[in-house]
Amino acid sequence: MDDRRPGPRPPRALVLDTDGVLLDSAGLHAAAWKAALDACLAAVVGAEQPPFDPDAEYRRFVDGRPRYEGAAAFLSARGLGLPAGTPRDPPGCATIWAVAAGKEQAFAALLRTARVQAFGDVRPALTALRTAGVPCAAVSASRHARALIDAAGLAPLLAVFVDGEDAARLRLAGKPDPALFLRAAAVLGRRPQETAVAEDALAGVEAARRGGFGLVVGVDRTPLRRAAAPLRRQGADLVVPDLTTLVRNVWGEHR
Repeated sequence: MDDRRPGPRPPRALVLDTDGVLLDSAGLHAAAWKAALDACLAAVVGAEQPPFDPDAEYRRFVDGRPRYEGAAAFLSARGLGLPAGTPRDPPGCATIWAVAAGKEQAFAALLRTARVQAFGDVRPALTALRTAGVPCAAVSASRHARALIDAAGLAPLLAVFVDGEDAARLRLAGKPDPALFLRAAAVLGRRPQETAVAEDALAGVEAARRGGFGLVVGVDRTPLRRAAAPLRRQGADLVVPDLTTLVRNVWGEHR
């Protein structure tokens, strides 16, 4: 499948996923999921199931999704029918909410010892877009994302930010529902049809496609570009290795 290039008029705004597109934090999320899910696999089914795969299963089931929905998708795929529980459940393995809380606990612990940084291409790309008059929004299902964006020094380059706190307050569904992206586009004052979305997660690409966005861009930062084909199959019009390539291919000739 060939990448679909934008038409004569490029998108008027760009909505970007945070983890894995702007911030080099996907590895921390995957490690936190592995800690929580492996503990539950051992507690619930013993040695009958293989451990959580922090590459393939992370991208397929939990990447880009709210914690509860990611935990539910993985457990369902493994045939483990835990009760839903409630958001007040403490970390553990008795309910899906408890598993989600375990992931949150593990991620918070990792953040105490690891610094999350922006990818090297992000600041030049966002600066070029701001110069070209293309407003950018960052989106994340995580409640930690806003603080991480601030710590990485990216906040001045972003016109809008929609995160897990906003999703909870506004009762926005998580990916693959397009609600977070649609909210970001609305705050930017742009219609979805004139807005591009950059995503590294399959659930995020699906959300952008379902939201009717004018250009859906897959960002494949894997060393061997292993994610490119799955991103295209999920609906990405264009797959790029980084944001500077995206800016050059989509907006470069119009600047």
